[in-house]
Amino acid sequence: MTYLRLSVTDRCDLRCTYCMAERMTFLPRAELLTIEELDRLASAFIRLGVTKLRITGGEPLVRRGIGELFDRLSRHLAAGALSEVTLTTNGTQLRHHAERLAAAGVRRINVSLDTIDAARYRRLTRGGDLTAALAGIEAARAAGLSIKINAVALADDKEGLVPLIEWAHAEGYDVTLIETMPLGETGTDRADQFLSLTAWRDRMEARWRFVDLPDRTGGPARYTRVLETGGRLGFITPLTNNFCAGCNRVRLTCTGQFFPCLGQAVRTDFRAVLRAGTRDKALDDAIRAAIARKPEAHDFAIDRGARPVLTRHMSVTGG
Repeated sequence: MTYLRLSVTDRCDLRCTYCMAERMTFLPRAELLTIEELDRLASAFIRLGVTKLRITGGEPLVRRGIGELFDRLSRHLAAGALSEVTLTTNGTQLRHHAERLAAAGVRRINVSLDTIDAARYRRLTRGGDLTAALAGIEAARAAGLSIKINAVALADDKEGLVPLIEWAHAEGYDVTLIETMPLGETGTDRADQFLSLTAWRDRMEARWRFVDLPDRTGGPARYTRVLETGGRLGFITPLTNNFCAGCNRVRLTCTGQFFPCLGQAVRTDFRAVLRAGTRDKALDDAIRAAIARKPEAHDFAIDRGARPVLTRHMSVTGG
């Protein structure tokens, strides 16, 4: 396991229909790890061999003190222990943070953006402002950050994928499409939302020519080149093309809960370990034991009328 996704908050300034309920109850702030605890845990994983660290949420840039955390983590980049620190964000707060992220050694980010139609964006995010996200993307580009667009593919919004991809490729951004995953109650039947990306690509071959690429970025995406746009398009397909055998990632939540698999309930409470005054060697031993419990595969399935496989929301575990 060389890839750690570290969530710094479950809070978000959007309420995307596939991610969370419209009226969410977020965790009490006292339950969140402090910036110092986040740094210590991340540093322990790096000490044991993690070379790629992604900061996630919720929306990580709404977390108080987030700039300080990136500043602290930059020492591992300077020492060569980390190959990169990256960020997944919805982009709405990027204009306030892009320059500091770049100064801390962040070189690339993923921006979650499902549409470039303002009305559709407002509906999908339950009130979000597309102009804020686009302004954030521009600020990130101006700061020298490499940008990839992530979009969750939804059945009732599939018509918006083509203009999104064409816009992103024209701007020089890669795009990765992601199948919706059954995590948490959102007030919507996931069977109505689910779009098979395997089937979508088959249909799109009447419009575009795809050339499969060997590219890998350390995650589960498989990439193609769209000849008509010249851009790179990735597919993450946890339901139609299970990729568990090649998974190299683990997740830590903002409360210190360690999940070796996004789609399983297996977890270890590292907040309790930290706050018990555990020394570094004992912490390292606890991490090794937790990683050894990584399951063989997830149990994701989407059936009409069925409750989510897991009750926790994606925003709790980290995107």
